[in-house]
Amino acid sequence: MNQKAKVHSTAILSGEVILGNNVEVGPYSILEGKIKIGDNTKILSHAIIRGNTEIGVNNTIYQFCSIGEPPQDTSYKGEETRVVIGDNNIFREYVSVHRGTMKENKITKIGNNCLFMAKVHIAHDAVVGNNCTIVNSVNLAGHVKLGDRVIIGGGTNIGQFITLGRGAYIGGATAIDRDIPPFCTAYGNRVRLKGINIIGLRRTGVSKQIIGEVVDFFRLMESSAFAPRVFVTQEEHMKEYQSNEIVQEMARAIRESEIGIAPFFN
Repeated sequence: MNQKAKVHSTAILSGEVILGNNVEVGPYSILEGKIKIGDNTKILSHAIIRGNTEIGVNNTIYQFCSIGEPPQDTSYKGEETRVVIGDNNIFREYVSVHRGTMKENKITKIGNNCLFMAKVHIAHDAVVGNNCTIVNSVNLAGHVKLGDRVIIGGGTNIGQFITLGRGAYIGGATAIDRDIPPFCTAYGNRVRLKGINIIGLRRTGVSKQIIGEVVDFFRLMESSAFAPRVFVTQEEHMKEYQSNEIVQEMARAIRESEIGIAPFFN
């Protein structure tokens, strides 16, 4: 154990645990398995971290979090799978993160600078990008993919294999059973596309002109008689947006979606 780490006398750590400099482990926390914790990470009281889990620097893990437990998947038979977490994340009370399965890359992965509010669940094989904010009581099912800067309102449930594109904004209490393209807003049960996340685009430094084109593109696609996947493959619809990188990113996500994107509001 790193002598510069601060471990409470009631905490339990197995011999395989590696702690970086200035790591704090609070009362009654349990760290058991091939665990590596980066510098300046704080683990508060009663947290449980197990399995093959790597956590980066400057993370804060609040009381009663559970990270690295086996997946809730009947195909899992104890294989060596992992949880990998980046830097500067905050995990509030009762957040749970399960390790991956053999069905994909064997990893549940979380990026950097994310906020997971109380009672968020991140299931096996999920991938969460950077700078995401996930509000209380959100459930990510297995194999869910979130791009960077996704915001998800409280009480939302996301089904298996769903992808939420970069900069997507999801309203609270939403049930998501279809993909959400980048920088789109959506909400409802079942989820429907509402518009463009203009604030999210502004925060990433996108110009007013580009944002206006993105909004125009969305409205044209919404009012078209063609399905979105057909709409984005037709040159007459796309030619004036060839230089707009955000529109091209949205179109690519729509073309590549295997499960299909959410429908528009009527």
